[in-house]
Amino acid sequence: MKLSKLFKPVILLAVIILIAGCSTVDNKRTYLNTTEIPENITTADVVKTSIGTLHFFDGVPTKETAELTQDFLLKSRGVDAFLKGIPGASLQALRKGPGLLGVDAVGKVALFEKLMDSHALFLTANTSTLYIFPYVNTTDGPVVVEVPPMMLGAFDDAWFRFVSDVGLAGPDKGEGGKYLILPPGYDKEIPEGYFVIKPRTYATWLFMRGNISKGVDVAVKNVKDHLQVYPLSETADPTPVEYVNMTGKPFNTIHPNNFEFYEHLNILIQEESDTMLDDETKGLFASIGIKKGEEFNPTERERRILTDAVAIANAAARSNNYYPTGDLKMVYFYKDVPTEWVMAYPDKNVYFNYEHGFNTDARVFFHYTYTAVTPSMATPHEGKGSDYTITFKDSNHEVFDGSNTYKIHLPPDVPVADFWALTIYDSQTRSMLQTDQPYPTVGSQDEGFLQNEDGSYDVYFSPEAPAGFENNWLQTIPGKSWFVVLRMYGPLKPWIEKTWRPGEIELME
Repeated sequence: MKLSKLFKPVILLAVIILIAGCSTVDNKRTYLNTTEIPENITTADVVKTSIGTLHFFDGVPTKETAELTQDFLLKSRGVDAFLKGIPGASLQALRKGPGLLGVDAVGKVALFEKLMDSHALFLTANTSTLYIFPYVNTTDGPVVVEVPPMMLGAFDDAWFRFVSDVGLAGPDKGEGGKYLILPPGYDKEIPEGYFVIKPRTYATWLFMRGNISKGVDVAVKNVKDHLQVYPLSETADPTPVEYVNMTGKPFNTIHPNNFEFYEHLNILIQEESDTMLDDETKGLFASIGIKKGEEFNPTERERRILTDAVAIANAAARSNNYYPTGDLKMVYFYKDVPTEWVMAYPDKNVYFNYEHGFNTDARVFFHYTYTAVTPSMATPHEGKGSDYTITFKDSNHEVFDGSNTYKIHLPPDVPVADFWALTIYDSQTRSMLQTDQPYPTVGSQDEGFLQNEDGSYDVYFSPEAPAGFENNWLQTIPGKSWFVVLRMYGPLKPWIEKTWRPGEIELME
C-alpha cells in the first residue's frame, strides 16, 4: 500500500517526536541509588565570569577554561605574594642600598655624619636625628654589637619583624652595652655578659638614632668612641669598625614595583634561613616559582602574568594608603572628627594582629611607606622618645599638587619637651622630596623660624616661598604630589591625650 504525499510528513514528524521523547526519558532516568542533587553543588556547562566565559562538559572544564583559571590563579597569587612579601623585600633593599656603597660585611657601619638628606631614597627618613646602621649577619656565626650610650633603636629580623629594642627603650636603658646576636638554631654555649638576641633570620637590621641636641659632631663622636661590631670569634681582638659616611650620597633602599620585585624577593629567600617564613607563606611563594634551593626561572607566559600581577598589587598598595576603607579606617589619628591625619602603625599596633585576626592591609599600609618596627615608636611616653602623624591630603580631602600653595597652622604651645618638625616627602618614592632644599624639613629647631604673636606657627608648601616666610616654607615641585610627616620629639600630655591638635593642611586660593 502506498502512503499519500500528505501522510508521509506526518509519520516523519511523529518519529522525530518519539525519538526526542525517548531521549528526554533517558536523561531523566532514575537509577536504583539516584537521589535529588542540589543545584548549588553542580556546575553549569556555561558560566560567565569577570575573567571570561567558562565552559564545561558535565562539570569537567575544557582545556581552554583550565588554562584561563590557571592563569588567574597565578596572577592572584602574584598579587598576594607582592603584598605579603613587602616587609622582606623592603628590608632586603635597606641592606642592599648601603651594601653597594661598601656597608657589606660585619664590622662595617653606615653613618650619616651630617644627617640624612634628600639624596637618599629611603622611606620617610628624618633630618633631625643621627642615623647609624651597622651591618649584622650571622651566617658565619654569632655577632657582637657594643652599643653606645644614649641610643634609640631596635633589631628587626630579615622579614621586618621586631626582635628587641636597643638603647633608651632597650635592656641597656640608654647606658650602652654588649648585644650578642645568634643565628637561627644556635645550640652552643652562650657566654655571659651580653644582652642576647635570637632572631629567626641570619640577616638582622639594627637601626639606631642619636640625639643631636648638643650638636651633630658630638653625637658622631659618641658613636665612634663606643660602637663596636665584630664576630663573637674575634672577641679577644676585634677589628676596628669601618664607617661609611652616607650623607650626600645617592643610594636606593626601596624595593622594586615591577617584575624585578619577585627576583629581588627570590634573592632573600635563597640567602635566608628556612626558619624565616611559615609554611603557608613559603607555599605561596613556591606557587609562583620562588623556592629555596631552586632557580627562579619563569616562562614567558608566567613572566607576562606576574608582570600584570605586580602592577595590580602595587596599585592596591598605593590605594591602601591614600583611600583606607573598612578595617583600615583605624589609621586615622583622630576618631571624633573628620581628619586626614593618620598614623604609620594602624591603631598603634606594630604586630598587625587585631580583634578579628591578622590584618594584612594594616601591614601593607605600614611597610609600603615606612621603616623600623618597634613598639617604642608606636607608644608615646610623656616627655620621651617621639611620635608621628602623617597626612596625604588637604582639608578638602584632595591629594596635594605641587603646583599649588598650601598652609598648615599649628596652635600655640606645641606640646613637646624637645622639638617638633615637619618633613615633606615624594609620593612616588616615599622618600624626602628632592628640591633645592637638601634637608626638606622645617620646625622649632630651625634658626629664623617665625612664630606668630599668639605663639602659633604657620608653614607654607609651594613652588616658591611666600614673601617674608622663607624660613617657614617647604618647597614643592609643580606637577608632583607630596605628603608630609609631623614629628613630635618628647611629646607631652596634650599631644598624647589629643587635646592639642595640628590644623589640617589648607589649599590657598
